[in-house]
Amino acid sequence: MLLPRATFAIALWTGGIHAQDLCADRAVKIAAGVKTDWTGWSPSSTNDRFQSAAGLTVDQVQKLKLKWAFGFEGDNIVFAQPSVIGNNLFVGSASGKVRAMDARTGCTHWTFQAESAVRPAIAIVPVGKTHALLFGDRAGTFYSLQSETGRVLWKKQVDDHAGARVTGSAVVHEGVIYIPVASGEETLARRDGYACCTFRGSVVALRVVDGSQVWKTYMISEAARKTGEGWGPSGAGIWSAPTLDAKRGRLYVGTGNNYSEPATDTSDAIVAVDLKTGKIAWARQTRPGDILNGNCQAKENCPGPDYDFGASPILANVDGGRQLVLAGQKSGIVYALDPDKDGQIVWEARVGKGGVNGGVQWGMASDGKNLYAATSDVVRRGAAGYDPKQGGGLTALRIADGKQVWYAAPPACGDKMGCSPAQSAAVTVIPGVVFSGSLDGHLRAFSSEDGKVLWDFDTVRDFATVNGVKANGGGVDGPGAVVASGMVFVGSGYQRTGGMGGNVLLAFGPGE
Repeated sequence: MLLPRATFAIALWTGGIHAQDLCADRAVKIAAGVKTDWTGWSPSSTNDRFQSAAGLTVDQVQKLKLKWAFGFEGDNIVFAQPSVIGNNLFVGSASGKVRAMDARTGCTHWTFQAESAVRPAIAIVPVGKTHALLFGDRAGTFYSLQSETGRVLWKKQVDDHAGARVTGSAVVHEGVIYIPVASGEETLARRDGYACCTFRGSVVALRVVDGSQVWKTYMISEAARKTGEGWGPSGAGIWSAPTLDAKRGRLYVGTGNNYSEPATDTSDAIVAVDLKTGKIAWARQTRPGDILNGNCQAKENCPGPDYDFGASPILANVDGGRQLVLAGQKSGIVYALDPDKDGQIVWEARVGKGGVNGGVQWGMASDGKNLYAATSDVVRRGAAGYDPKQGGGLTALRIADGKQVWYAAPPACGDKMGCSPAQSAAVTVIPGVVFSGSLDGHLRAFSSEDGKVLWDFDTVRDFATVNGVKANGGGVDGPGAVVASGMVFVGSGYQRTGGMGGNVLLAFGPGE
């Protein structure tokens, strides 16, 4: 599948899709009852990122081969995780284009152009005789598309703040979709004269059928007011997918730091929200007084240290019918909280050093026995980019008590420009195997028993693509691998924070 840079085919362009990219059968057909689907952030609403019916054995994982590659034309970053249902794959992109594709071949059924970049994984739910694709974009707009055609069923602005964006995947329960709202106001604060800050993170509940609002709950109850030269309180955005607890009728979300004073007790916290009313049941904050924005960061006078809960919490079963809420933080610490005791900390375990781009970044995974946490801890070294010898690592913790089961040190990165061993991407687990991506461009499969590397693929290369678009891989960050129907899908090319850019979606399957 490799192709030199100078020999990519010239593509014909027709109606926004390359001619050779079109599926012979343009119809999207979704069968009911498929057990190996992966829609949204995780195959389950508990956000454990565990695909129990993976359709792949440990032996087959060791023989995975590249089946096809797709190039996102004009993009230099891949940050959207695909959703797979049956033989259909749906994925957003940095350009805002959403595609319906054949998961087996990578051909395209249809495309839809959103108003801004689409980063969340797409939720797919049946609505009458059709299915709805539910996702938000970087402009804070939320969409419902008919999955079979890409036709807009409805769309709604979930927050009117100029910096509002939807980066986390939404979750659906009993006809209501719960949407996390984050913000780019931290960056806006760098502008001269910008009065920082007024955004407040929130969860918005909409009816799936028509997008009408059920409730909206801000993570900061008090609206921002004038405080000296700026505004506050602000921040506590929700970057990741909410976690559903149907038994207790609650939703768990992780919040980020405050942007400006005064600090609140709901930043850097796991917050439990009532599904029906939106009322906050409890909030467990682990880092008080964490205030940071782009302007004060440049002046080096912010308390910081920017220890968001950027990864989705996991609702895990423990022996005896007990449950724990597992949360990984950029501080490098993993917490187990008791959902029946207002989030009381049951145990905590350090898995990394932590930092602005450190600790647990995008997501952990659990197979019901162990929790698997990959660590970023990326270290910069000025204009040269990253330190190629610092960062990364994968830790397995016993869910019951947080004791370390094993630790897999990060493989050597080498001296490639922009290379880092940091394992920032979300982790994925199937029976016997843990998938973890790295800023060095590798996707690796580790044994869930002892952490040994079973399979390793370097994505930093050029690819011949099914759509004829010139494409290359780069850092693997943000969303993790998706496993569905015996195949593994991953995007490559994440250049934010100084990494290696790229524009390719890769699909792997068992080799001969």
